[in-house]
Amino acid sequence: MNLTDFLLFAQAAAPAPGTPAPNPLVQFVPLILIFVIFYFLLIRPQQKRQKEHQALVAGIQTGDQVVTNAGIHGVVTNVKDKTVLVKVADNVKLEFDRSAIAAVVREPAA
Repeated sequence: MNLTDFLLFAQAAAPAPGTPAPNPLVQFVPLILIFVIFYFLLIRPQQKRQKEHQALVAGIQTGDQVVTNAGIHGVVTNVKDKTVLVKVADNVKLEFDRSAIAAVVREPAA
């Protein structure tokens, strides 16, 4: 089958003049459903995690045990506007951006 035959078959497949055209809204329903699924499976959970992380970073206090994105464990010794001073060993303090804090470790109450 060559290109000319394909074009002839494509033209022959046109709907009959008496057939009504499908509703354009019905054609967009699958696209709308895909967007809704993406929203609930990808976008919404990511926004929720981002809000939780912002609340975690805003609530950091001196004395909290934290884990950074790099996996460094330490204790917060000083909290500034945009940075946090973390003690990781005796006489070793590192300064991190607040956003570099991945988790605050809370010891379970015994």
